[in-house]
Amino acid sequence: MNRQGAHQLPPTAAEDAASGSYGGGDDDIGSRGHTVLANRVIEKIAGQVANDESSAGGSSGGFLGIGAHADLSARPKASVELNGNIATVSVEVGLLYPVPLRRATEDLRQRIRGRVTELTGVEVRQVDIKVAWLTSEGAAPGRRRLL
Repeated sequence: MNRQGAHQLPPTAAEDAASGSYGGGDDDIGSRGHTVLANRVIEKIAGQVANDESSAGGSSGGFLGIGAHADLSARPKASVELNGNIATVSVEVGLLYPVPLRRATEDLRQRIRGRVTELTGVEVRQVDIKVAWLTSEGAAPGRRRLL
């Protein structure tokens, strides 16, 4: 209880940072440890962000890449090169046709850069996008659609 007779709430994160302690101890902020992210975590986040894009998809099915087919609901393949706290991301996507490719890839690049940085704290300096395939909504394999 404090002097007024009310229970004191635990300190907020801002109060902890200002006082340099956490949980009432005299711990230094730098001595609390650090978080290590594997490349695979950032790859999955980048692929999921690309998949959340309404017109971007990946490939599904097949074995070792043989027999895979275009699937707008599949998560695109992503790879990451991580140097300290700076990442370079490469994503292979498929897009719904017709789409302005330059605008679609630039929007996707900005979205991946922003969300990966926001979710992981890793600065994304470069996002390379490879458009592996284009598909139309009603395209059936092996059939042509007359315009």
